[in-house]
Amino acid sequence: MKYTVSYHGVQSKGATIKLNGSKSISNRLLIIRALCGQDFAIENLSNAKDTTTLAELLAKVADGAELDAGAAGTTFRFLTAFLAFQEGSQILTGSQRMKQRPIKVLVDALRLLGADITYLEKEGYPPLKINKANYNGIDEIELPADVSSQYISALMLVAPYLSQGLKIKLKGEVVSLPYLLMTKNLVSHFGGGISYKDSCFTIQPSIYTARDFQVEGDWSAASYYYAIVAFEKPGYQIQLKGVGADSLQGDKAMVEIGEHFGVKTSFNGQLATLRKTHHEVNNNFDFDFVLCPDLAQTVSVMMAGLGVSGKLTGLKTLRIKETDRIDALRIELDKTRVVIDDHNQEDLFTQVGKSNLIDTPEFDTYEDHRMAMSFASLAIFGEIQINEPDVVKKSYPEFWNDLRSIGFNVR
Repeated sequence: MKYTVSYHGVQSKGATIKLNGSKSISNRLLIIRALCGQDFAIENLSNAKDTTTLAELLAKVADGAELDAGAAGTTFRFLTAFLAFQEGSQILTGSQRMKQRPIKVLVDALRLLGADITYLEKEGYPPLKINKANYNGIDEIELPADVSSQYISALMLVAPYLSQGLKIKLKGEVVSLPYLLMTKNLVSHFGGGISYKDSCFTIQPSIYTARDFQVEGDWSAASYYYAIVAFEKPGYQIQLKGVGADSLQGDKAMVEIGEHFGVKTSFNGQLATLRKTHHEVNNNFDFDFVLCPDLAQTVSVMMAGLGVSGKLTGLKTLRIKETDRIDALRIELDKTRVVIDDHNQEDLFTQVGKSNLIDTPEFDTYEDHRMAMSFASLAIFGEIQINEPDVVKKSYPEFWNDLRSIGFNVR
């Protein structure tokens, strides 16, 4: 299946998009609610596939159950830690791509705490058989800080329910710190005793308290509209409903990044207005994405659309996402005569060139929602095709309909 996408711009100025609830916040809330054992309302819960999958699997947990997380990485990692301390035995599996995504760092950490986890196929990778842990009272572990923050967040979410609590010491440069601080704030909000100092999270034994919660809009989703505004004429604006200046999400860094590309953001409560200014865009852009790696694809496409060259760093975790995102960007932007070179480094690349949309380029998505949504904005410059467009359901099911509402033809 493929979509052909083009742009006519009618109805564009002054449009308002209601953003889906943050997937990252929603998934953490579902684990907290499951551990709490008491129901509480979650308003604006994400309808992303990853979140609905997690909710469905949490409802199915039972001795002997086989739980299929599909392609949902956060779901798989959070469930690995959650199931390790539940009664009975479960099998946790996923898609073929999931079986290629490493889980060893998290499994090793859980085993140190007494978890009984067995690899059913390749060592260090899903699927897993998870029996109830024989918790051994260890209250301190050390993890490399440059691994996926989801491993660390998974441990932080279950740690209040360990009788001795847990100290998680992080070695080296901490990547995706805002995601860890998001977890910390949510654990604290629901009554967990938690602190962070000198690259160490200290979680006290405690019990979550049921409290209703309003989920803010997804800043990762907001990033795609920054690209659209950046590509438009001065004066063009889009309003995004659901995101504010006081966000828990690290991807709010798009406000700062957007300034470089001539996009000014103003806030009125939970309403953000994005406006294209007359600011002349600098043709060189260097940025360290260590705190917000999920923005890298959007920004790379923004650079390509505007002919901005530069260097993107802090990208180590992009290699182990739904696909190798750096390699995927290199292959797809090459179709528009933009050159990406990773210089044989795992955590950075340089980029040169301006997109030339010749012969209706056909972009592959690699089972990666962010590839589809990042490249869609290039339709402002000419007709494009997106293969396997339904992959957006992983995080933003209404994406294509929302694009139609602001002047895109999607067929």
